[in-house]
Amino acid sequence: MVEKIQIAHIPDDLPIYVACYKDVQNASFLKQQLLAGNQVYNYAFVDATTILSRQHLLAAAFRALNDHIHDRLKSNNVHSEIVVCLSSNNNIGDAFRRFGIQDSTKDLVIVKVGLSPEFASESVEGHLKDAIEGTPVPFDDAFLRQTCDLDKLRKTYKLGKPQQGKTVMNGNGGHATDERSDIEVQVLGLMALRGAT
Repeated sequence: MVEKIQIAHIPDDLPIYVACYKDVQNASFLKQQLLAGNQVYNYAFVDATTILSRQHLLAAAFRALNDHIHDRLKSNNVHSEIVVCLSSNNNIGDAFRRFGIQDSTKDLVIVKVGLSPEFASESVEGHLKDAIEGTPVPFDDAFLRQTCDLDKLRKTYKLGKPQQGKTVMNGNGGHATDERSDIEVQVLGLMALRGAT
C-alpha cells in the first residue's frame, strides 16, 4: 500500500512514496540498517506515534524537498532531512530520538523520495514488503489518528495543556475547536518557524 504523492510547488521529477505499517516486529533491525548507512534502506522511517495527520508529515516532506532543491540540507540526505524537519529545533540527534524509528516502534510511516526515474510505487512496495515485518495500512488520517500519542507530542513540542472552548484558525480559513486541530496548528507553526531560522 504505497501511495505516490506529488507535493505542490515541488518539481514533478521529485515525487514521494509513503507507506504505513502497524504491528512492526523488526524495528530494531531497520534502525540498525539506517545507522550502518545501508543505502538499500535509504528511507525516512518515522515513528507513527509522532505524526498527527497527513498534513503534518507532508509539511516536513515539503520543507526537506525544498531544502534539497536549494542545497540547504542540514543532515546527510533528503530522507533524514524529513525526520529533522518534523522537529521544532535544529538538533539533528534530538529529532531522530523524538521522531525517528526506535527499537520499540510498532507503528511506522515510511517515506521514499523518488530521486531518480527508476523509482516507482511497485519497486518501493516490493522492497518494503520484503523488508518490513508488519501489516501494511493506508496512509490516511484514520490510521494516524489511531496511532498518534497526543501527550507525547505536547511534550515534544513543549505545548501547554489543552484549553477547553478555545478556538483557533486552522490554516484553511476555518476554525479548529478540537484538541487535535489545536495541536496541529501549533505544531505546523513551530515547524515553519524552525525552518525560517
